[in-house]
Amino acid sequence: MSIDQDPEVLSRTILIGTVFAGIALLLLGVPWPIALLAGVGGFFVSRLTGRKISAAPAIDPFAVGEPWRQFVQGAQRAGQRLHTTVAAAADGPLKERLSTIVDRLDDGLAETWAIARRGDQIDETVRRLDPTTLRSKQATLEERLAATPSDDIQSALASVRSQIDATERLKAESSRTADRLRLTQTRLDELVTRAAEVAIGAGDTDAYEHDVDDLVIELEALRQAVEEINRT
Repeated sequence: MSIDQDPEVLSRTILIGTVFAGIALLLLGVPWPIALLAGVGGFFVSRLTGRKISAAPAIDPFAVGEPWRQFVQGAQRAGQRLHTTVAAAADGPLKERLSTIVDRLDDGLAETWAIARRGDQIDETVRRLDPTTLRSKQATLEERLAATPSDDIQSALASVRSQIDATERLKAESSRTADRLRLTQTRLDELVTRAAEVAIGAGDTDAYEHDVDDLVIELEALRQAVEEINRT
């Protein structure tokens, strides 16, 4: 992994660089208080840089298959519309508060991306297990068991049935996750529409902020739930 890909590595690199820069300043005769301030300043720059980089996950809808891609693209479009709405609002406390609320919805976009990636991984697991081939094996083994019963065939059949059950569970979880994500997308679109009203003072800002927070919390819970699928 390159430095550009790892915010923590980049942050440590900047920190080490500033420490050496401070030592170099001392060697060049720069008074130690100034060199110390330079080192401390570099430390905080490194921490802020690391946080800023890590706070912006690389979201690529085309890295996942359907239906997950459409969910990510829909969330991205909604986010863009929200930022456009807030940018067009008149300067003032309301705009500043709306900006904070929209930043919270950006967290929701990151959660949507994480859910979509996990959902895509689950679908890939199902494809790799190949339910069609498993069912063909099951039918063959059942015929062999009926013709010539044996413990080996019975064990093989039990294994295949277990794998089929696993694929069915994963497919069901994938479907449920997609359904829940589809509902959150509908709520997100509603929040985008309401943002225009709030931006001109025609909507309840407190209620809007509460609803935004509820949506993001729901997405966080969904992401945590889907991450646990097939890990126990």
